[in-house]
Amino acid sequence: MVQKQTPNQMRRIEELQQYVRTIDHVKKLVAELESNRAAKASIINGLCGTIARELSHMRQRALTSNLGTLPDVAGNLAVVAVRAAGLNMKIRALADGMNSMTMQLDQALKMAHEAPPEKSQEKQQS
Repeated sequence: MVQKQTPNQMRRIEELQQYVRTIDHVKKLVAELESNRAAKASIINGLCGTIARELSHMRQRALTSNLGTLPDVAGNLAVVAVRAAGLNMKIRALADGMNSMTMQLDQALKMAHEAPPEKSQEKQQS
């Protein structure tokens, strides 16, 4: 038997799906960065800046939610994206971090779907 989701559950699921969309967008940017390894430095720096900006915005939004270590990981990845480290290391770190955040969000979505329904306060007539 399927239980109806409460408005709070629906709000939480929608919020988590916004994070999933952001992660998908950043994954595409990381893939684009990987495919443009031999591009000009300005193109690579532009992609890295865009990745860092998206992750920073995500971190700020995630800090207000109760998402465990997700904001910390997003913040660390934003720093990795703008650091002047080797490109191969940067791509590997970003890809691994994105996989980690995907797993965390999948677990959070699963918990949001399976959350026990809140007790409704029905009028009790005595």
